[in-house]
Amino acid sequence: MQPTFSSSRILLPVRPWFIVLSLLAALFLNFLPTSNWPGVPDWLALVIVFWSVRENRKVGMGWGFILGLAMDVADASLMGQHALAYVLAAYGASALSRRILWFPLGQQALHVFPLLMVVQLSQLAVRAIAGAEFPGIGYFVGPFIGAVIWLPLTYVLLLPQYQPVNRDANRPI
Repeated sequence: MQPTFSSSRILLPVRPWFIVLSLLAALFLNFLPTSNWPGVPDWLALVIVFWSVRENRKVGMGWGFILGLAMDVADASLMGQHALAYVLAAYGASALSRRILWFPLGQQALHVFPLLMVVQLSQLAVRAIAGAEFPGIGYFVGPFIGAVIWLPLTYVLLLPQYQPVNRDANRPI
């Protein structure tokens, strides 16, 4: 019996412009009025975690801080609330990246869920320190949805890397 491998494809290197484009798209998804609804995941946190896992040398805590400040300004929330949350998520994702990539996508989602929950809990802690009210249990549905979205998000964000290269008849790979 031969072992079965999930994918034998070799991915092309990711282009930096695609990383920036996906981060900006997630930022604009967070700008939508529907982002405050219960059950809508924090798109920017999800994409920052994805790229921190996949390309931790290109996307890390610096991107999390800058985009977090942009979210703080856009949400008119406490300055540094999103920045702290995204920096913690980027650090955790880059620290666990080798471990997360070892597992299949379904189990990767189980590793990503606590990272997304850290984002929510750190934002809640900052708000609580400032005296805000508890937003309710619906506030914690977003990380569950984000973990479920991890599988299709991975396929969408890795799609440009699957593009075929010019084939050479003398080269088998």
